This record gives sequence, C-alpha cells and structure tokens, in this order.
Amino acid sequence: MKQPWDPAFRYFILTIILAIAAFILWSVRVALPPLISAALAAYFLSPAVGFFQTRLKASRRLAANLVFFLVLALLVALPFTILPGQLGAAGGILEDLNLALDKLQVVLQQPRLVGSVRIDLSTLIPSLRANMGGAIVPRPQDALRVLEIGSRNLLWTLVILVSTYFLMTDWDRLRDWLVGIAPPDAQPDLRRLYEEIHKVWMGYLGGQIRLIVVLSILYAAAWALIGLPGAAILGLLAGVLNLVPEIGPGAAALLAVIVALLEGSSYLPVSNIWFAVITLGVYLALNNIKTLWLQPRILGHSVRMHEGVVFLAIVISIMLGGALAVLVVVPVLATIGVIGRYVRHRLLGEAPFPDEVPAIPIPVPDPSLASSPEPGPHPVDDPPGKKPEKK
Repeated sequence: MKQPWDPAFRYFILTIILAIAAFILWSVRVALPPLISAALAAYFLSPAVGFFQTRLKASRRLAANLVFFLVLALLVALPFTILPGQLGAAGGILEDLNLALDKLQVVLQQPRLVGSVRIDLSTLIPSLRANMGGAIVPRPQDALRVLEIGSRNLLWTLVILVSTYFLMTDWDRLRDWLVGIAPPDAQPDLRRLYEEIHKVWMGYLGGQIRLIVVLSILYAAAWALIGLPGAAILGLLAGVLNLVPEIGPGAAALLAVIVALLEGSSYLPVSNIWFAVITLGVYLALNNIKTLWLQPRILGHSVRMHEGVVFLAIVISIMLGGALAVLVVVPVLATIGVIGRYVRHRLLGEAPFPDEVPAIPIPVPDPSLASSPEPGPHPVDDPPGKKPEKK
C-alpha cells in the first residue's frame, strides 16, 4: 500500500485545484448568466415534472421530456397565435400616434414667448419622427452590427434551451455525482444539506406564486374600479410580468397605458389621456406597495428571512446586479444562511441538524492511573495471633 500524502501537500494540491477552478470561472464568466437562466428555468419547471411523474407513474426522464417539449411547443406556437392580432393593434396604435403628432406639430408650429424669451419648437416633431424611424429601421451601416447581435442572442438561446433540458432530465445523476466526490463519511451530511437547501428554493417558488396571485387580484380590482377595459386579463398579465424584475413591471405599465389611451374609461367622465395618467398612477401606487411591503413580507416568510433583509437585498441587487440578480438574491441569501448554520454547528461540535443528537465521546482511561489503587475502604487486617477460619 502506498504511503498517503502529507497533510501539507494535500492542502497545497487543494489550493491549486481551487485556483484553477476560479480561473476557469473567471474565463467563462460571460456564459454564467445564460447557465444561471437555464438553472432557474429547470428549477421553475421542476414542480410540473414532479406532478407528471406522480400522476403518470413515469420516470423522471420521461416526465421531464414531456414538460420540456410541451413548454417548447407553447413558446413556438405562441408568437404565431398572438402576433397577427398584436400587429394589427400595433398598426392602430401607430396611426393614432401619427395623428397625435400631427396635431401637436400644428400647435408647436408657431413660436411661443415665455416672458422675453422666444421659444421655437417647430422642429421638435420632425426630429422626433426621424429618430423613431431610425430606431425602428436600422441604418445600412448598422446592419452588420444588428446581424451580429441577433446571431449571438440566438446562440445563447440555444445554450439556455439545451442546458435546461439536461438539467431537467439528468439532475438526479448530476447531484449524486457531485455528492460522490466528497469523502464517504461526509456524504450523509451533504445529502441532508441538499435537502435543506431544496426546501429553501421550493419555499421561494411557492412565495413567488403567492405573490403573483396577490398582485393579480390587486391590479385587476384597482383597474376595474376606475373602469379600465379588460381589467381582469391586464391584472393577471401584470402579476405574471412582475416575476421578471425591471423589465416586467415596465411592460405591464406600458400595456395598461396603451389600453387606457385607446379605449378610455368605462364610466369615468375624463379624456383618454387623463385616464391613461390615472391608470399609470394607480399602477405606480400599487407597485410601490408591492416593492416596499408586500414582496419583502411574502418572500421573507417563504424562506424564513426578515422582511427588512429581503428588502435591502432586492434594492442593492437592483442597483448593482440587474434583473437576474434580483430574481435569485433572496434564495441565495437563504442558502448561505443554511450553509452558515451547518458550518457553525460543526465548528462548535454541535448537532448540524435539529433532529440529530451529537455523538457522546467515550472516555479513554489514562494508562498512568492503571496501577493506582481504587478509592474506597480497605479491608481490615486480621488481629495478630488469630488464625484464619477454615471454611
């Protein structure tokens, strides 16, 4: 049998491995957001996989294939079913916008005097139309850049789809392989630690679903009170879109404002423009309530974190990390808390999990005390001259 490595050499090899892993992660850091997006997609679809696995009595691979291709077919078919109607609506919106710009150009054609200052805004609308046309139709010198960006986004989309598929179908084997890397005596703790982290992420998913339901009801009820047409559908879309940080709330607000501009209120005696302002104001008020109170409370309760910590984490991640960081910051902090508690209990020699009892160490006797007489009363010697009695 070969002699085991010296502990100092083991730590040296471990340091080299960690340095190489850090260098590889830094080199492929551009690929981390798509891979994280794929992991989140597989995570959000995992309850559906479990549902089909239980109902159909099928293997995980079969259930994952069913869910993945159903979602993929929905994503492919959705643009072809919704896009024609949306193009017609977009054409109507562009016509209304052009009419509004024509009226505004007539108003701004004459210079205005503000005190002794003469303000001429006659060129504002033509320049605005030129900029809008350039934004919609790219210039010839920018065509190559647009093609490059489109090709790159298509490749990253393929990376996300393929990674999501393999994470959904082979996650069990990947998890067992990762746990198997650890020493055998540490593997039970790693499996239990994985279960605790899995509970955190499932709780976060449940919190997001509850948040979507509550927001959908609030937006639909508030918009129905002011007479917005299609308030129920718009409220549901706003609740779902709030799942996507930064982009989702803006898209929900834009959609509601467009409907308010085109349709007006069902019973409020105001113009369409003022009704659009009212609709946007109601949405912003509810969105602030969501950001300041509702979202931290629901998500904090779902992962057992203080709502103040959740609020600060979301705000800081918005300023520093962007939409993807906002989406994962709460469960990541809760995961760090689970791992930190485990390490703390291990360092203090306590049970790492609440339902485990730490092993009681068996005392080892000191060899130096083996020849010493045991404490206690000594036998009394027989008095001199007395013979021992025969039995």
